[in-house]
Amino acid sequence: MAKLSPRAPRAPSKVGPAFSFHGRGDLGRETKPLVQGHAAGSPSPNSMLRVLLSAQASSARLSGLLLLPPVQPYCLGPNKWGDRPPGGAPHAGPVQGLQRLLEQARSPGELLRWLGQNPTKVRAHHYPVALRRLGQLLGSQPRPPPVEQATLQDLSQLIIRNCPSFDIHTIHVCLHLAVLLEARPEELTPHVMVLLAQHLARHRLREPQLLEAIAHFLVAQEAQLNSKVVQKLVLPFGRLNYLPLEEQFMPCLERILAREAGVAPLATVNILMSLCQLRCLPFRALHFVFSPGFISHISGTPHALIVRRYLSLLDTAVELELPGYRGPRLPRRQQVPIFPQPLITDRARCKYSHKDIVAEGLRQLLGEEKYRQDLTVPPGYCTDFLLCVSSSGAVLPVRTQDPFLPYPPRSCPYTTRDPAQRVVLMLRERWHFCRDGRVLLGSRALRERHLGLMGYQLLPLPFEELESQRGLPQLKSYLRQKLQALGLRWGPEGG
Repeated sequence: MAKLSPRAPRAPSKVGPAFSFHGRGDLGRETKPLVQGHAAGSPSPNSMLRVLLSAQASSARLSGLLLLPPVQPYCLGPNKWGDRPPGGAPHAGPVQGLQRLLEQARSPGELLRWLGQNPTKVRAHHYPVALRRLGQLLGSQPRPPPVEQATLQDLSQLIIRNCPSFDIHTIHVCLHLAVLLEARPEELTPHVMVLLAQHLARHRLREPQLLEAIAHFLVAQEAQLNSKVVQKLVLPFGRLNYLPLEEQFMPCLERILAREAGVAPLATVNILMSLCQLRCLPFRALHFVFSPGFISHISGTPHALIVRRYLSLLDTAVELELPGYRGPRLPRRQQVPIFPQPLITDRARCKYSHKDIVAEGLRQLLGEEKYRQDLTVPPGYCTDFLLCVSSSGAVLPVRTQDPFLPYPPRSCPYTTRDPAQRVVLMLRERWHFCRDGRVLLGSRALRERHLGLMGYQLLPLPFEELESQRGLPQLKSYLRQKLQALGLRWGPEGG
């Protein structure tokens, strides 16, 4: 094995001053529809890592890295790296030796020398190891020794120079180590925090520490942020179905909405959409966006249809979830279907979906006349599969029944309602969840919540259960058990 030894430190490399973004730049532009997914031009993890590592760094910030747990790879399926360390070749020879030396470095200077003087032996996974060790060195003492700014800049430049070759796991670890401050996140610029928020939302990363840092930044910088920036900062909270612990998060947003609601209509409604997913709609802001003046103002704008769709969803949330609201509502003539077709994410991943095989299983099990697929029910929610069921549990031919329940529910007296039940089979695919696979995305949770409040009986079909079925016969048996567990009957004995 080639021998590694820490030589005397080289002269500091001429690294330009670290930079940060003070202007809003393109942050003044309004975002595309929240419910329609993210723009294709969203920053890549590599470009975001460069920006974050190029922001001003200090030993006080990095000292918060000591208690970070190891971050696991996030991918759709088994670990694609197997027994290999993420980001590089297998641990062997000098590569493994360098990792041990990084883990045992006694000072930041020694740590940097191991990386800088052994370029042929450094692999991508060594950089998060080095960052973590640096955090440990800085946090191991009540008063950690000062670290020269050049040392931190040199380490950042090494990572920036090599990050094009990083895999997504290594990038993710470096993002954690570069951004997680838990000390003074408000010192970062709006541009960097927006990049972080977009990264979390785009990749469905429900990371409480990072989300809390964004919430704290928003509260600390309230006076300097306009609604067009705030809409991007709150995006991951609604999408990832995460209500922060920061006590001033909601009061802060209510003040911002009250201050800027009339300045940027689309940004205002985008913020309310995120809060709708969190079930935290402020009455004062609803009064404003449902006012005749606001509706008249947006009618002649290029994004009028988008705003009307969002207002229609907000009106549905008021109808179903806010019985105490007594303010203005969206006029019936202004309402449009909320989701007139399956979401972009479902259409883009249709070849990975279980919908086709579930449809074939239902066709063989029930018959084509006893279910409807991709039916949009008022006020505009697309259902995967809908069944009409009699009071005795018999699955009825859909053509003989009105598949829609009345909306709004409170407009129809209970005694006049159709006694037949409507059962909605809801596919819960992998991409309907945050990356950890346990929490539904905000838009999915909202749809299921509203369908349930409208009177539809929901039967979730989780992806873990669907993926465990081997072939159509097993899937049919699985569907039979699910339907029978609800007391449903079909065939000659079921009518």
